[in-house]
Amino acid sequence: MKFLTRAGPVWLWALTLAAFAVQTDDYIVIGVLPAVSHTVQLSETVTGQLVTVYSLTYALAAPMWALLPLRISRRRALCGALTVFGAANFAVLLVDEYVPLMALRVVAALAAALVLPAALAAAGAEAPPKRQGRYLATVMTGLTGAVLLGVPAGTWIGALFGWRATFLFGGLLGVGALLLLLRTLPRAEAHAVSERTSLGVMLRPLLNGGVTVILVVTILTVAGNLAFQTYIAPFLAGVSSVSPTVLAVLLVCAGIGGLLGTQASGRLIDRFTPGRVFSLVSVVFCGAMLAFAGLWLVRPVPVALTAVLLVAWSAAAWAVPPSIQSLMLTRAGTEAAAQAMAVQSSAVYVGAALGGAVGGGFLAADQGLIPAAAAGLAFLSLVIMVPVMRSSTADHKRVRCCGRDHRRQEGPSQLTPHSLPTHRRASRLRPHVAANDLEGAVDSDRPVRRERLLPVKRPGPWFAAAGPGREKLR
Repeated sequence: MKFLTRAGPVWLWALTLAAFAVQTDDYIVIGVLPAVSHTVQLSETVTGQLVTVYSLTYALAAPMWALLPLRISRRRALCGALTVFGAANFAVLLVDEYVPLMALRVVAALAAALVLPAALAAAGAEAPPKRQGRYLATVMTGLTGAVLLGVPAGTWIGALFGWRATFLFGGLLGVGALLLLLRTLPRAEAHAVSERTSLGVMLRPLLNGGVTVILVVTILTVAGNLAFQTYIAPFLAGVSSVSPTVLAVLLVCAGIGGLLGTQASGRLIDRFTPGRVFSLVSVVFCGAMLAFAGLWLVRPVPVALTAVLLVAWSAAAWAVPPSIQSLMLTRAGTEAAAQAMAVQSSAVYVGAALGGAVGGGFLAADQGLIPAAAAGLAFLSLVIMVPVMRSSTADHKRVRCCGRDHRRQEGPSQLTPHSLPTHRRASRLRPHVAANDLEGAVDSDRPVRRERLLPVKRPGPWFAAAGPGREKLR
């Protein structure tokens, strides 16, 4: 049974909820840090390492999970990881010491390192033609929503019911995603990783220059964004003299801009190419950063102007990941989607660490140079990406045949049922089809094979009733 809504299949929103859960759980400690420190009787500096260890564990575990030659379906991997993730958060209710709490955070991070790459890979693999960008962007919305809604909600829950309730909230999010995935994730995912045989076979799609370039670009773009985002509070206080209350409002506006940018990016990717979208949003990002650098020279400036630039920056920053992920999936192929997304997730954390270091260095030297440094890193990533974008555009043009865009989702010898919405429209797509294959493909997830072809006479654009010189589908 398929569960569909106007906004997309329900399983896609289940994957988005899974991404929302693991991203919220990463930073949820920040809002309850004083309370946790009081309970474990340690300083906030030491307790804050719960976030550091979670992020480090995730960065190291994501490629490890993806490259293990395990014969397990992506669906089972997702559901198993979400089960462990929920249990690790629920177990926080039973501990009140630092070491057991740290151990539970490590377990939760190990599970999260499997959830997010698998969710992105499943969204990309199951997306119909011309909708891969939108599906990836929808899952990425879960990450944006975690920053905008998840962490504040966890902080509010912790203030009302105690800091342990915050982790209970994270566990409930994971269990909710688990139940939805069990009910709605397509059965086709049961065979998504069944062909893994050896480490060499899984690494082969990743060992090419294009994938390496995309990983480097991922590190640079994340570093440029985090160099500014990490120190956004002191920068905004300096450029517009904002109070903590105004800062909170500005951050909410930035979060809304990020949500809009993510969704717009997905639609643009499906309409044009990932390379063009990456170029566009990178230029917008650089423009916003250079504008902030210019405003620093004439500070203080009106808060309204700062808010407009902040929304533009956030929209461009969150529009970058779907385009890079789409380029990565194109280069690595759907068979290596999980490995590609896992390695790229680790690259994101490397970029985050680099961005924090770069931003901190410029903060010590001259705070007004932080946006310029961010723009420089983003421009460097754009220059490095040019060869990959040219190659991607050439591949996109080669796929176009006779004015019809056949996206190679299932390989050159297959058509997915998404491209066969009805018997009549399918007949216009291909003049020769296997009648029994077409009928089964429309009603199920079984792909149509080109090898079994039966000539079908077609007098016009529509199949008419059976008669002299005419045939109809059985």
